This record gives sequence, C-alpha cells and structure tokens, in this order.
Amino acid sequence: MNEDYPRGAETASSGPISDDFAARLHGRLIRPQDPDYEPTRALWNGMIDRRPALVARCRGDDDVVASVNFARDNGLPLAVRGGGHGVAGQAVCDGGLVVDLSEMTDTDIDPDGLTGRAQGGCTLADLDRATQRYGLAAPMGVVSATGIAGLTLSGGMGWLRRKYGLSCDNLVSASVVTADGRLLTASENENEDLFWAIRGGGGNFGVVTSFDYRLHPVGPRVFLCNVYYPLERAAEVLRACERYVAEVPEEAAPLAVVGRIPRAEAFPAAVHGEPFVALLAVSPGAGGAAAEEGERALRPLREVTEPLCDLSEVTGYTEAQQFLDEDYPDGRLYYWKSVNAPELSDKLIERLTEHAAAAPSPDSTIDVWYQGGAMARVGEQETAFANRDVPYLFGIEGNWDREGDSERNVAWVRDTFADLRHFSTGGVYLNFPGFLEEGEQLLREGYGGNYERLSAVKAKYDPGNLFRLNANIQPTQGN
Repeated sequence: MNEDYPRGAETASSGPISDDFAARLHGRLIRPQDPDYEPTRALWNGMIDRRPALVARCRGDDDVVASVNFARDNGLPLAVRGGGHGVAGQAVCDGGLVVDLSEMTDTDIDPDGLTGRAQGGCTLADLDRATQRYGLAAPMGVVSATGIAGLTLSGGMGWLRRKYGLSCDNLVSASVVTADGRLLTASENENEDLFWAIRGGGGNFGVVTSFDYRLHPVGPRVFLCNVYYPLERAAEVLRACERYVAEVPEEAAPLAVVGRIPRAEAFPAAVHGEPFVALLAVSPGAGGAAAEEGERALRPLREVTEPLCDLSEVTGYTEAQQFLDEDYPDGRLYYWKSVNAPELSDKLIERLTEHAAAAPSPDSTIDVWYQGGAMARVGEQETAFANRDVPYLFGIEGNWDREGDSERNVAWVRDTFADLRHFSTGGVYLNFPGFLEEGEQLLREGYGGNYERLSAVKAKYDPGNLFRLNANIQPTQGN
C-alpha cells in the first residue's frame, strides 16, 4: 500500500467494507489485485502515475450516489473520471476512490427541440456521432478523445466558440450528485446557484452524471482550414488573422499554432522539421452548400503569404473534430499552461516565436486562441467562467515521449509561462492549468471576480471540500 494513502484507505479497500460496497454497485468495483486495475488507473497523460485504493466503474446515477457516500463516510480522497483526458491528471488519486464514469456514455438527441443529453462519461466523439446524425452539434473542444465533463465544467473552447459560445454557455441543465449524496437537477429554474457555478467552476460542486446541451445546425460537410506558413512570417500571419477576426462575421474561430512540422506522411517530406506558424479553423455552416461557403469564407487565412504546405480540405464535421487526435496519443507526456493577453504586441509575438523555437521537444507548440464573438457576449457574472473579454489566450503545450526528457520540457513550459505572463493582465484557462503550482493566486485569476461567489456556493454544496481534486475552490468559512 502506498505510504501516502490516507488513514483507513487500506481497510476500506479490502474486506467486508468494500465487499458490501461492491455488492451495492450495478457496475464493478476494481481493486489493486484485479487484473484490469493497471489499465483502469492509467490516464491519457503519461506523466500521471497514481494508485487509487478502489475504482468504482459506475453504470448509472445510483452507482455514483453510492460511491460518493462511500468515499465521504470512509474519509477517502475522491477523484472523478469522465474521459480521463484532463492534462493535470486530477481524474485519479493515490489511496482514494475513483468514481469512473467511462461506461456511462448514453446519449439522447431531440432534433426538433435542438437539445441533446449525454452522460458524464461521453467523449466529444460520442456526442459528435450522436448529434451529427441530425446535422447538429454542441460547441465542444478540438480533440475528439476529450471528455465532455471536464471540458464543459471549466468552460469548453472549440471551433464553434465565436459563433455559438463555449460548451458551458450551451448547457441547458445537468444532473449533479452532491457531497451529501443527493441527486440534483441544476438549471435556470432549479438550483440556480449550482447551475451558475458548474458553468466554469470546474468539478468543485459534485459529480455531473449527465449534461443537457443546446444544439446548433452544423455540417455535415464543412471546410477545414489547415495551412502552414514559415515561422519567420509569424508577425505577418498573426496580424492577418487578427484583421480577419475583426472584419468578418463570427463564422470562424481561428487557432494559430507555432511549432515544428512533424515527420509524418501527411506533410511533404521537404518541410519535415521546419518551424511554422499554422492557421487552423473549421467553418461552422450547415446545409448542402456549407463546405463551399466555408471555403470562400476561410480563403483569406490561406492566402496570407506563400505557405510551406496547405492541407485544407472539405471534410465531414466529425472528421474535422478528429484531425488533431493523432497529435495527442494516449500515454504521451503532457504539461501545459495558459496565459490570457489583451493584445498581440510586436514584442509578444517576438517572444512567443523565440520560445516556440527553443522548445526541447519537436512536438511542443504555443497556440494562439482568437477569442471574442459569442463567448464574449455572455456577461462576466452570468456564468462562473471568467475573463471573457480578453481577446487572446496562449496555450503553452509541452508534449514529449521519453520520461528522461521531462525535466527539460517542464522547465520550458514554466519559463515560457513566466515570460508571457509579463504581457498578461491576469487570468488563465483552467482546462490548461499545468499542475497549479502557483496556488490560490492563479486560481483567483482563473475564476476572476467570480471567486468569492463560487466559494459561497462551494460552502453550500460541499462544505467539507470532498470534491477537492480539481482547480480547488475553498468553501467560505462559517457557512
């Protein structure tokens, strides 16, 4: 048993206590001695190596309620696993109980009402497959293996963010198991304070077992802009994208990526290893002419200067949602941070290109998320998601394969983060949090002016801070 296990973990994980718990589950209780324990505890991020005392593979709401009660009553740390794709690895813990939702993947789409329900174990791919049968989509992220739960609870930025807002902006209601074992509905009409908090406040308030989303007509065929320019033209390319976002309707949400071209068959051999700045975007239109209209709308992003290569194409929306998947395989080592910035100054562009060129791994990137549009039209206090009016988010992605290279790659991310922070007025995206070494100061920046209200909601629904393995909000004292 790991020496860091909390008192009582060994007793709770074996013998009659856990046997009784296992008997009450419709799903399975997985213990360290079970043959499937090792693959069950593994996460997408290969940096994470934690050994829970128990994993409850839940089949439904009743299993989640039983699991929350068991962890609380036995004083066990409680982690919640949806898709297991969170870069900080908070979906597993040492010596505690993991509430594993990975088998809870049912969906129910109402094409006439333009809404869809998805259980908390769904990935983006699960939801996209279900909604695209009807030519609909919920605004989600950009890697299809990502779980909808963690993504939505901390915001949810993707290709549709400027047209239709964040994932959390399109949440209509949710089913939440709170720390006292109640199953509550959170919506504009029920438990409104909880509904406000889960739209950006992370997993601080309970286990969300299902999400109801507002859906939008998208696809089924879209145009994918995927063009790579020489890094020495970075200022020109980023400025052109800045003008594009300012001038055109909110039909696209570009993402600029600064890195090195991988040695992959999709890229011409002549440009393998070349430093680049890429512009990526997906046209969010719908109907038979959507792809052609999208090609025309996104053409300015492909004509900034002579590209190294242009892999843009007409494709299905579900395929567009998956085209970055191979860049983020299971088991690779990941360490990410993020920085908000109010402007793209010449000095900032210079610094981010210098840092990107200095990355020790050829798979690491610095990404520029062009924000605004629908996500910025939601008031700062309407949901818990903060810093909506900041036009740029920089994602610093350390991605590498060998454990022996970890120290250099983590140092690169931290150094880049510290430098780019000089250009920031504060705030981070809490889906790209690093491991939150900066503590409460960074969390307060991430939650912005909503932190104190979130703390009060936390005190109401989780006064004992059972749900603390997250970007943790301390409950207001005395409540």
